[in-house]
Amino acid sequence: MEINFEFILYVSDQKKSRDFYSFVLNLQPSLDVEGMTEYILSDRTKLGLMPSSGIKQILGKKIQDPESAIGVPRCELYILSDDAESFCKRALASGAAEISPMKKRDWGDNAAYYSDPDGHIIAFAEK
Repeated sequence: MEINFEFILYVSDQKKSRDFYSFVLNLQPSLDVEGMTEYILSDRTKLGLMPSSGIKQILGKKIQDPESAIGVPRCELYILSDDAESFCKRALASGAAEISPMKKRDWGDNAAYYSDPDGHIIAFAEK
């Protein structure tokens, strides 16, 4: 059985988030249409950006309005790279807020934490 992963972040401004992630990840979207932007991160992993209004249309009143949770972290993107510092520099240049600087963590990785324009937490790490 093959499993593919697509992580979708609900965003306030799709264009702003697209520009942010394109620069930080140094990738162009594989899909960029009204309502969804996607990045291929690996053979079986994608990152999607969906406007909050889009998920509200799909799920309606069954969920709390994602806009009411902006800046309240509920998950993180943990990006392992052999050059985490370059991601950190691009994140700062794109306006990300530094939450915790690069340092050796208890689990053995060197990792730094930032928040994106919607308050989603992104960690850039290396072994």
